[in-house]
Amino acid sequence: MATSKSGGSTSNGRDSISKRLGCKIFDGHRVQGGEIIVRQRGTRIHAGKGVGRGSDDTLFAEGAGVIKFHWGPKGRRYVSVFAAQ
Repeated sequence: MATSKSGGSTSNGRDSISKRLGCKIFDGHRVQGGEIIVRQRGTRIHAGKGVGRGSDDTLFAEGAGVIKFHWGPKGRRYVSVFAAQ
C-alpha cells in the first residue's frame, strides 16, 4: 500500500480575475472627452446627453464638462455631461 495519497487533481486555483467594474468618475467631477465614466455589464446606468456607450456597455464622455447622475423616464438612472460654467 502507498504511504501517501497519490498526487491527484486539486479543487483550488480556478478563480477568475476581477473585471474592475463600477463608476470611475463621480457626480460633480470635471471630465475631458473620451474619459471613462462607468464600466458595467448591461445598462444599469444609461447614457444621457454628452455621453457615449461602448460595445461592452461602458459609458464615456463625448466632450469636456461636468458629470451629473440623474433619474429619467421609466425610473432609469442616467449620467450626462454638461458644459462647465
